[in-house]
Amino acid sequence: WSQLVSEAEKIVGYPTSFMSLRCLLSDELSNIAMHVRKLVGTKHPLLDTARGFVYDSRNNLQMRGLVILLISKAAGPSTAERSFQHDMVSGIYSSQRSLAEITELIHTAFLVHRGIVNIGELKSCDGPLKDMQFGNKMAVLSGDFLLANACTSLAQLQNTKVVELISSAIGDLVQGIYYENSKLSEESCLPDDIGISRWKEQVFLSHSALLAKSCQAAMELAKHSTEIQDMAFQYGKHMSMSHKLHSDLQPFVRESSSDTMAFSLNSAPAILHQEFHGREAWLKQIRELQEAIKAGKGVTSAIELCRCHGNRALAALQRFPPSEARDALANIVYAVTRFP
Repeated sequence: WSQLVSEAEKIVGYPTSFMSLRCLLSDELSNIAMHVRKLVGTKHPLLDTARGFVYDSRNNLQMRGLVILLISKAAGPSTAERSFQHDMVSGIYSSQRSLAEITELIHTAFLVHRGIVNIGELKSCDGPLKDMQFGNKMAVLSGDFLLANACTSLAQLQNTKVVELISSAIGDLVQGIYYENSKLSEESCLPDDIGISRWKEQVFLSHSALLAKSCQAAMELAKHSTEIQDMAFQYGKHMSMSHKLHSDLQPFVRESSSDTMAFSLNSAPAILHQEFHGREAWLKQIRELQEAIKAGKGVTSAIELCRCHGNRALAALQRFPPSEARDALANIVYAVTRFP
């Protein structure tokens, strides 16, 4: 995966690992970083988020921006925009690069906001109460700061349709996160009884909408046709769905038998396992659920679903002319649909 990302960055002529660096190194965030140091020694999730900005072994934090740059280069200039080709660097318009940064800032802002903890559920080992409350305040304020920067840059693109697309994606993210947080039953702490169709709807909102609509917006900035915009949307949607399914499947497809990697009861294999065996039987298997899912049809069905979305993303790519950028986008799909 790291090699794939490195090769893709060479194609777009831009080190996406530094995509939001201008914002992250601003005076305001430098001050925030100084305050975050007070959380060292606690278990506040904002610390892990901050570490991810410095080092992410799977290069997932900047993946969205990289995909936007790749699909922008794969599509190339439209006939309507040929007079502005002097504004292109490595086959990508400056407005498209700005959009990639905006998308990363929005994603980062929501990562930071997700680091808010429920004070009422804290244990003494998590850290002093005042530090955890302070961490929550920092998560809210720093996330809002990143989101405000993204919105300011979005307005500077001066494209009403792009503003509408990205604004709707932010709304989708909020709605998706609300669904995620409301899934657990207060009485049993078990997820709601939802099927794979509902799971897809919720995952689209919380994981796919931002990338899909950003890919579409990148095509709009280059004045591409509605058909090309839709193909870019379809690629972003189905590639990110495959990426989420690939992530959900990791606890069940790891080769090591001693692997005790935590998994979510809201993951695709668990949802599909429940559909095959019925909720009552599923509830009885909670203690042995991971092994039960490995032995059942949930994992194989989730792998098939992951590859289905991957194939749909590849099909959308066929509308773009052959190029290194298109090959890199296809390789991203291959990477998230490959299992041991």
